[in-house]
Amino acid sequence: MVDVGSMRETGEAVVPETAAARPAGAPGTAGAPGTAGMAGLAGTAGVAGVVPPVVLVHGTATTGAVWRHVRRELGDRPVQAPDRPSTGNLAAELAALRPLLDGAVYGGVSGGATLGLAILAAGVPLAGAVLHEPAVGSLLPGLLAPMAAAFAQGGVVPFARALYGPAWSPADAPADPDAVVRDLAMFLDFEPRPLPARTCPTIITVGADSPPVRHRAALLLREKLGLAVRVVPGCGHAAHLEAPAAFARLLQGVHLASAAESAPASCG
Repeated sequence: MVDVGSMRETGEAVVPETAAARPAGAPGTAGAPGTAGMAGLAGTAGVAGVVPPVVLVHGTATTGAVWRHVRRELGDRPVQAPDRPSTGNLAAELAALRPLLDGAVYGGVSGGATLGLAILAAGVPLAGAVLHEPAVGSLLPGLLAPMAAAFAQGGVVPFARALYGPAWSPADAPADPDAVVRDLAMFLDFEPRPLPARTCPTIITVGADSPPVRHRAALLLREKLGLAVRVVPGCGHAAHLEAPAAFARLLQGVHLASAAESAPASCG
C-alpha cells in the first residue's frame, strides 16, 4: 500500500516512492442517501483521538458498490458508500450527500471527486478529502470530450470503458441507464469554484497510468486552488478498482495532513 509519508515532491507532481496495490474481492454494501444509519455518522469530528468516518462517493456509470475493494481495505473503520440519486442537478446531488458529511473524510473518484470539489467550495466541514481525477471545467476544456463522444456513439458501455478502462464491468453500472445521461450532462457543465479560506486537508490524486491530460488537470487544480497532488501507482481513472489499497491508505491519513499540504488552512 502507498504510505502517505513516503511520497515526495517532484518538479511536476507529487510521486510515491514505493507502492503495491493489492486487489481485494469482498463484496460491499451501498445504502441510500439520507438513511438513519448514514446520518448517524455525521458530526464525528477529525480531532485528536477520534478516527473520523469515511464517506465514499461514486461517479458516473457506477453505484456505491464500486467501492467494495476500498471498503475491505479500510477494515473496521466506519464507512458509507451511498448510491447517489443521479438527478443531473448539482445542488440536488449535494443536498442528498450533505447529512453524511460533517466531520467525515470524503473519498471520491471521477464524478464523485467532482462533487467533492463542489462540497469543498460550499464550506462543508469535512475532516479531509481525497479526490481522484475530478472534472475541472474551463480550466481544461475538452477533458471529458472523448467520454462524451463514446457515449454518443454507443451508450453506457463504450462510455464507461473510455472513462474507467477494462477494470469496469457492466455489473458496475446503475440499473437506470438514464442516470448516466443525467450525470454526464451535469459534469460537462461543472465549473470549479474558489475554495474558502479555511479548507480541510485535501489531496487531488491522479493515476500513474492515466493519460497526460489527467495529470495536467491535477496540476491545474494545484495551481488554481492550492491543493496537494499525489500520483497513485498501478492505476488509471478507476483507482477504486485498480489500486484500492493505495487509495484506502490515503483516506486513512488525509485528516492528519498538515495545512501546508492542502488549501490555505485546515478546518480540523
